[in-house]
Amino acid sequence: MRILLTGAAGFLGSHLCDRLLAEGHEVVGMDNFVTGNRENLVHLVRNKNFTFIRHDVSETITVRGKLDAVLHFASPASPNPASPFGYPNLPVETLKAGSLGTFNTLDLARINQARYLFASTSEVYGDPLEHPQTETYWGHVDPIGLRSMYDEAKRFSEALVMAYFRSKGADTRIVRIFNTYGPRMRLDDGRVVPSFIQQALCSEPLTIYGDGLQTRSFCYVDDLVDGIYRLLLSDEHLPVNIGNPTETSILDFAETINRLTGNTAGLDYHPDQRLDNDPQRRRPDISRARSLLGWEPKVNLEEGLTRAIASYKEKLGMK
Repeated sequence: MRILLTGAAGFLGSHLCDRLLAEGHEVVGMDNFVTGNRENLVHLVRNKNFTFIRHDVSETITVRGKLDAVLHFASPASPNPASPFGYPNLPVETLKAGSLGTFNTLDLARINQARYLFASTSEVYGDPLEHPQTETYWGHVDPIGLRSMYDEAKRFSEALVMAYFRSKGADTRIVRIFNTYGPRMRLDDGRVVPSFIQQALCSEPLTIYGDGLQTRSFCYVDDLVDGIYRLLLSDEHLPVNIGNPTETSILDFAETINRLTGNTAGLDYHPDQRLDNDPQRRRPDISRARSLLGWEPKVNLEEGLTRAIASYKEKLGMK
């Protein structure tokens, strides 16, 4: 297939480029580098099956030649307001990517009669009252909160994708992505995995906001990309959760990273500084992914973190 992938220079987008190319497809990558990183695509410069277009998806998209698939992954993704790459600091850009960007990519797919895959998120469930979260759960979201620009952009995009499917016959898919980690995450994007690993490698205490009992379910990027690729090739049109159902508290997660890195600096608690609207529990029900796609994660947390730590050491110039 000839595939357009928006957000190609991002953490997930760049790994997805690698998988699509490895499967023999031609990839047209698109990014405006608001949060994407040029370094993530350097290794593809000489690949004859990869081309790149610098463009903002909220503006009209034109791609020469026939497309067989369009994958919309362009959006800021970090919830941390302390990071310049966090969506709280890019509220309008985030909303435009998840509204105008979705319109533009859907129209492009429709014109080309191409299959379409939208990258949604577990954030559509908000701070969930259902646990674990199934695709039929409607969510518990603050529509005007400090994280609303991301949550509502994704929820709107899901509604738009289903509208194109139901009213225009578009061949669409929706993946709801849960917490993912691995090489190529920005060390300064404010998300918990790169933040903890960088602190640990610098022999600093790991910063714990709140009591550390909030939970996440971390999926290694290779597993996630495999689930996304299987969904792209499937005929499923309703949302599908892709993530690791193994749940861990942030406190236990921090202690695991300290152990794997040999960091003896411990933890630095900030009990009164819980991030606004930070979900207290997060764990996917992946029954649909198992039954529809034959997918489940293979890389356990310690193995995945060991790989991630090695990649961050290399990035920091450490042995």
